[in-house]
Amino acid sequence: MIGAPQNERTDVFWQSDLDEAANELVKVILEIKPQVMITYDEFGGYGHPDHIKAHQVAMRAAEISANQGWQITKIYWNTMPKSVLQTSMDKMKEMGSEFFGAESVDELPFAKADELVTSVVKAQEYVPQKLAAMKAHATQISVDGPFFALSNNLGLSVWADEYYTLVKGEISPPFDENGRELDIFAGVK
Repeated sequence: MIGAPQNERTDVFWQSDLDEAANELVKVILEIKPQVMITYDEFGGYGHPDHIKAHQVAMRAAEISANQGWQITKIYWNTMPKSVLQTSMDKMKEMGSEFFGAESVDELPFAKADELVTSVVKAQEYVPQKLAAMKAHATQISVDGPFFALSNNLGLSVWADEYYTLVKGEISPPFDENGRELDIFAGVK
């Protein structure tokens, strides 16, 4: 995390040159020509330096690629609404467990006000694949911890949906009951 001595090494992504890294991504963008791009928010989701750099690189690459002839139609930043985190926190407290060491959802830097969350992808059917991907990062996350072992698999259902804030482009129907866009490719030609 920020301040850790490992981040001072010159061979870590966090220390990479922004334009050099962005230009590598521009090559991919100009080849693939994506209409939609998803990246971390400016805080890197939860403050991880490499995630912050990934955000910076993605946004800079989108800017450079636009100047080179390919305009990405929609750009999203992943996020987590406070209401969803509050539900999880309340359930864990009922079970006598902590939620990332926080007493209040307002202490969680990655929690976003619900009104800033514009879009949601319902991905319940992909939970096994998501858990397998998370388990591949065993040094950073414990999928076998109390959150994912909650009764009725609350942890799994909370993390099944993916939430985003649209920062470029227009949200388009269909919408869920909270007015959130359900298809991130809606409105893209």
